[in-house]
Amino acid sequence: MSWSFLLTSLIVVVSPGTGVLYTLATALTKGSRASIAAAFGCTLGILPAMAAAMLGLAAVLHTSALAFAALKWLGVLYLLYMAWQALREQGALSVETQLDARSGRQVIVTGFLINILNPKLSIFFLAFLPQFIAADEAYPLAAMLELSCAFMAMTFAVFVLYGLFAGQLRDRVVTRPAVMTWLRRSFAGGFALLGVKLAFAER
Repeated sequence: MSWSFLLTSLIVVVSPGTGVLYTLATALTKGSRASIAAAFGCTLGILPAMAAAMLGLAAVLHTSALAFAALKWLGVLYLLYMAWQALREQGALSVETQLDARSGRQVIVTGFLINILNPKLSIFFLAFLPQFIAADEAYPLAAMLELSCAFMAMTFAVFVLYGLFAGQLRDRVVTRPAVMTWLRRSFAGGFALLGVKLAFAER
């Protein structure tokens, strides 16, 4: 596994996107433990894209305008729904010290859906990973699986760090209605902007 792959992957993972935004929002509204669940859900959302790339389905998505458009608009609608959900909450939040199983599952499922509904992720795996697999590689699928697992591990680690950092700030902001209103509007605006960006995405 090359250092160039690890460095490029780190740049991609650290760059703010829907997963990072969701993890930060979860950390500030539900706490550090919930942000770990969010990071886990976002990481699980990579699995379908990884499987699609390995099975060649991402190539279909890349060449089929209809398939790409369908998945893209589902992603746009879901991001707009996330923006609406962020705006619905009102007032200050109490600090939660426990994350029950049901809430944890909801956080994981939401994180999973955020990534699975991003068609650019499948195309990323299709265009990015093959560049780091040698043409004479005896077992290309195994090599792709190794690189994909490294990318997922890096994603989880970086997202957890994002969440834990935001969680440390939580006690200072969640009990202040004015600050929470500003944060909710910021997260809603962020989800909406990402939705608009995805709407104009091309294959």
